[in-house]
Amino acid sequence: MATKIIHFLVHGRREHAEFRPDCSAADMRGLGMPLELDNMEHRLHHLERRVIEEVGDVPEVLHELQIQVESFKKKLESLEHMSWLGLFRTDRDLHLAHPKPPTPQPRAREGLQKVRRRFLHMSSLQLTEDIKEHLKTPLFDNWQWEESELLVLLQLMFNDLDFLALLYIEPDVLHNFLFDVYRHYNDIPFHNFRHCFCVTQMMYSLIWLTDLRTKLPPLDLLVLLTSTLCHDLDHTGYNNAYQVPTPPLYPGTGPCPITVFLLVKHQQINAMTDLALRYNNQSPLENHHCTMTFGILSKPECNILKNLSHQQYRHVRAGLIRCILATDMARHNEILHQFRTLHPVFDFTNKEHKEVLMKIMVKVSDISNEARPLAVSEPWMDRLLQEFFNQSDTEKLKGLPVAPFMDRDQVFKPSSQISFIQFVLLPLFTELTKLFPCLEQHILKPVQQALEYYSNMDRAMKQKE
Repeated sequence: MATKIIHFLVHGRREHAEFRPDCSAADMRGLGMPLELDNMEHRLHHLERRVIEEVGDVPEVLHELQIQVESFKKKLESLEHMSWLGLFRTDRDLHLAHPKPPTPQPRAREGLQKVRRRFLHMSSLQLTEDIKEHLKTPLFDNWQWEESELLVLLQLMFNDLDFLALLYIEPDVLHNFLFDVYRHYNDIPFHNFRHCFCVTQMMYSLIWLTDLRTKLPPLDLLVLLTSTLCHDLDHTGYNNAYQVPTPPLYPGTGPCPITVFLLVKHQQINAMTDLALRYNNQSPLENHHCTMTFGILSKPECNILKNLSHQQYRHVRAGLIRCILATDMARHNEILHQFRTLHPVFDFTNKEHKEVLMKIMVKVSDISNEARPLAVSEPWMDRLLQEFFNQSDTEKLKGLPVAPFMDRDQVFKPSSQISFIQFVLLPLFTELTKLFPCLEQHILKPVQQALEYYSNMDRAMKQKE
């Protein structure tokens, strides 16, 4: 006798359940809310009443716990979340559901205000010289700092490069701008505010290590720092279930999992999402990041460019767009080839040469985690995989195709990272080091050491198997 089968995930494992053929959708939905959750909610309400009676107000920790319980309940009750309920959608419902990836939860207002208060409170504090010097190197460890403190460090970078004095940026406007940028990064595993900080901090390091202040004007340095700061604004942590086939970066093999992700991570073209339609299939997410950037700058209280001349503003706007769009890894070979061609005759007074260099430096900063100490870089690799798996799990629950490089059952961490380092990082970092030999010890050798680390891990795992 035929049965109805539903598929779902339990702690990351794929499970299934069978129902009689006469079992209705309502019966399947009637699995109900777990009794423990109802009990917890009841106890929370009881505790809230007692606290109000005795104290007169609800503590913030209790309020946050209520929000978490309510959020979890909504996930369990949501038709969008429950995997088996997708079996009862019509073809039209499924078609409409594909284009939009799950929307990340917005940051809680209370948490945002807490970060803002701490940031403004600390913004006038003086940092030690040791911290300032350490911030200028790829050795900096972002995991040791809270988000409000990272905002203070970003403020220091803008001050240290003399942007406030040279470009007439008002301190309060810079505070508002930095916080609004922070506010528009979603709370997701990898493409979050902390990633944005790391990319910006790497750019800040490159500016100092290469003595770029003597080679580029302040406006171009502002473009470099601001484009890295804003390059992933409002990233959802999801690309699309349907991805455009991408040719391999290197001959003889298919692209490695991480490489494929970087090449198509922003493409939402096959599903014809709102972004793909809005930007005519041309780098949809990168264009969205640009739009978000200028949306923030359009607010008078956040506009760090408002005191520039019209000509200066046009220069910065064009530079920001050019650099943010360069982070689309589908253009990786194109931009790297441009730089290779220019390198033998590179001229810092040549406008085209400078523009290509700026794109290369933003690209290097964007994928520079492996140039950092292992204790800093490896957690980022795990977070990237977590974002992969979040997407592929959602795709499985919705019955959508799953890309192998995002499937937790197929991804092999060491070998994928080996290919990424060999065929993406090393060629890119080597070319930049040819122009700036001083970077060899700071970014090239650490990446070579990372390759050796993952190669040893790969061999050990294969021997164990």
